[in-house]
Amino acid sequence: MNNDLPNRRSVRLKGYDYSLNGTYFVTICTQDRECLFGEIVNDPVGATRGSPAHMKLNRIGLIVDNVLNSLPNHHHMELNAYQIMPNHIHFVINLSGGSRPDVSGGARPAPTVGNIVGLFKSECTKEIRRISNNTDLCIWQRNYYEHIVRDEGDLNRIQEYILNNPINWERDELFV
Repeated sequence: MNNDLPNRRSVRLKGYDYSLNGTYFVTICTQDRECLFGEIVNDPVGATRGSPAHMKLNRIGLIVDNVLNSLPNHHHMELNAYQIMPNHIHFVINLSGGSRPDVSGGARPAPTVGNIVGLFKSECTKEIRRISNNTDLCIWQRNYYEHIVRDEGDLNRIQEYILNNPINWERDELFV
């Protein structure tokens, strides 16, 4: 064992089953917080959600958007809210649990939040590498942040945060 390597502290709740039915808030950053997915623009004409500051996705950002929106096709989950930013993404998912039949007729265990994040990162990376012709391109930071949504008030605060993320871009700790 190499003792020179830094210890990675887990941000997961010890002993919690992340395949349980529930609502989860996830944030994933790009490698080195590089702005890969587009830019925040102030355009009252093209504004969505009533705010002139909004995210304008580039080609890579559109891939991330497509992969994210395809996740419910692969898992018992629902995409509640999300915001793609230039160098990170926030999303809220609702897991409805349950096992799914696999190709052999058996049952696969319910996916965990980690399984879903892993699939998301993998699918995005594969497609982005394909269109960029760069098989070594590193898109994502190694880990991700997750928060178990505890109640309706918690969910409302998170949804508001996601909604206002483009407006608050200049002050965003992930931007600086």
